[in-house]
Amino acid sequence: MKLSFVSVFVVGLMLSLAGCVPHTTGGTEVGVRTHKLAFLGQKGVEDRVYAPGATYFFLPFINDWNVFDTKLQNLEMTISKTRGDRKTQDDLVFKTVDGNDISLDVIIAYRIDASRAPYILQYVARDDSTLRDKIVRTVARSKPRDIFGELKTESFYVAEAREAQANKAKEALQQVLGPMGVVVEKVMTNDYRFNPEYTKAIEDKKVADQQVEKNKSAQHAALEQYKRKLEEARGEVNKMVADADGQYLKDKIEADVYQEKQRLIAEAIKTEGIAEAKGIQEMNNALAGSGGEAIVKLRIAEAIRGKRIMLLPVSEGGMNLKTTDINRLIETLGIKAISGKQ
Repeated sequence: MKLSFVSVFVVGLMLSLAGCVPHTTGGTEVGVRTHKLAFLGQKGVEDRVYAPGATYFFLPFINDWNVFDTKLQNLEMTISKTRGDRKTQDDLVFKTVDGNDISLDVIIAYRIDASRAPYILQYVARDDSTLRDKIVRTVARSKPRDIFGELKTESFYVAEAREAQANKAKEALQQVLGPMGVVVEKVMTNDYRFNPEYTKAIEDKKVADQQVEKNKSAQHAALEQYKRKLEEARGEVNKMVADADGQYLKDKIEADVYQEKQRLIAEAIKTEGIAEAKGIQEMNNALAGSGGEAIVKLRIAEAIRGKRIMLLPVSEGGMNLKTTDINRLIETLGIKAISGKQ
């Protein structure tokens, strides 16, 4: 009895399945199958990605199985011998654009593009370790050196400058590694070191800068103190000016009051003098009239009433008793005495 082709195929398939072995992928892994023999398909790497967290059955010997981890990887290159990818000094050593030696700790965060796993297996690397050590590490130690070397020495003290160059390094690495199925997520810088002589010069400069800042602070404090004293002096001067102005106004008011008082007194004296002058004028006018002589005689009589009067002849510049008629004088006095009693 002859078996048909289909029957032979089914029997062969059952026998094959009976000899299959399991191939698994972890929770973050993808699998890639390689056909070593081409019975039912094309020989070589299968253009298919086997999903994470599953088990697949393939015949041994005629199939190869490779897995790639798709989780985020950190490639750390550092001077420390206790951490990083290598247990030796592994930091990047290069020169800055102004010629100073510097070493820099760098971390490259990357992952593989799961959809490119078959391509990675066929053209780039057979496993994660080879991809990390031979591809990513080689490129990561070359490109960042050139990019960070574009900075001046003092720019490494500026975090923004280092961050800008790190982003530039990320883009440069992505241009090289992206076509290989590697996604560069971030480039990070950690510590950096200069040669001892330059470090000493930097420390001396920092000390000098601190002294300059200290002097600036002292100068600023002195200036503020001067300003404060100047304001105090201005306040005192303004107070003195205000006091002087107040005293001036006070003295001016008192002087004005005194002047007004003296003016009023002068006016009164003037008025009184005018009135008195008018009285004298009126008196002079009265005396100058016909009754003036009688008034004068009356006043003379009133002035000499009750007084003893002796008349002596005067000649030749003095009294001359020889020419005086004593009898006539006694007679005259006697007559006036009698007339006065009447």
